[in-house]
Amino acid sequence: MKIFERMVNFFKEVKIEMTKVSWPTRQEVWGATVVVIVITSILALFIGIVDLILSKILTVIFR
Repeated sequence: MKIFERMVNFFKEVKIEMTKVSWPTRQEVWGATVVVIVITSILALFIGIVDLILSKILTVIFR
C-alpha cells in the first residue's frame, strides 16, 4: 500500500506544478509553428541544392 500512497502523492504534486506552468497563447503557438515550418523548408531547400551541386561535382571528377 505504500507504493499506492506514493503514486497518489506524486500525481498531487504534478497537478500543483502544472498550475504553475506558463502556457503559451494560441497565437504564440501558431507563430512558433510557422517559424519552424519556414526555417525547416529553407534548410531543406539549401541542403537539396548543396547535395545537387556536390553530386554534379563528384560526377565530373569520377568520370
